[in-house]
Amino acid sequence: MSSIFKIFLYIGGFFFILISCNKKGTEISSKKVPAAITQEAAIHPNVKMISIKGGSYLPFYGDSSLVKVDDFLLDERPVTNKEFRDFVIKNPKWKRSNIKTIFADDTYLKNWQNDETLPKNADPDAPITFVSWFAAKAFAKSAGKRLPTLDEWEFVAMADEEIANARKKPTYSAHLINLYNEKLREKNKVMISKPNFYGVYNMFDLVWEWTDDFNSIMSTADSRNGEFDDKGLFCASAATSATDVLNYASFMRYAFRSSLKANFTVENLGFRCAKDLQKK
Repeated sequence: MSSIFKIFLYIGGFFFILISCNKKGTEISSKKVPAAITQEAAIHPNVKMISIKGGSYLPFYGDSSLVKVDDFLLDERPVTNKEFRDFVIKNPKWKRSNIKTIFADDTYLKNWQNDETLPKNADPDAPITFVSWFAAKAFAKSAGKRLPTLDEWEFVAMADEEIANARKKPTYSAHLINLYNEKLREKNKVMISKPNFYGVYNMFDLVWEWTDDFNSIMSTADSRNGEFDDKGLFCASAATSATDVLNYASFMRYAFRSSLKANFTVENLGFRCAKDLQKK
């Protein structure tokens, strides 16, 4: 009986978040987000990109239809404090004192000492946080990359250290929930823990991560072609069912994404970059 109660609690909590989002979204859905501002200066982060062999997977929420994920490249780790500092130095419009409120809320880089100085005692190799979706997207564009789509991120997230799809393992979700509950995990260095099946580090143990279509649970188009427009930037309302209600770790990610807006910044929310795989 307790298990059934938990399932209803999880589903009910998720739909409560969606309903709340929809109420907020009705106030802003008609407002156009400004088009992309000036071209970013190029940066060249020294990070290995992992080639991910695509395939089909069953999303946590949706209509129980398999989703195809094409081959792509994904950064082996999240973007670091040092890398984002280099980005804002080369692109001053993304400094804390210059950022426009439409592109980031008032907590953007709030823990930095000033525009170009990292927080006291911050590890340069820890993941960057307190950055908005707009800032993450600008960084990726400056690096000649993009943000991963939600489906790409979740496809890689199915893997543990041994196999590409570990969702049916009893310990998989429990392990992730324990990681999510660790405090101050975002202050740790990248690439200290073991990589997953693909050779990708820190999918869960450091920060939540932005995706390009972060709150579009059911996307109707290829978001990789999008710029700074208003498509999918605010609250999602398309989820109708859960395909795996017992995977509470996935539920937590989807619920968290659905609570975000594109200009939000959070102390344990960072990002990594992706790229299309060049076809021969």
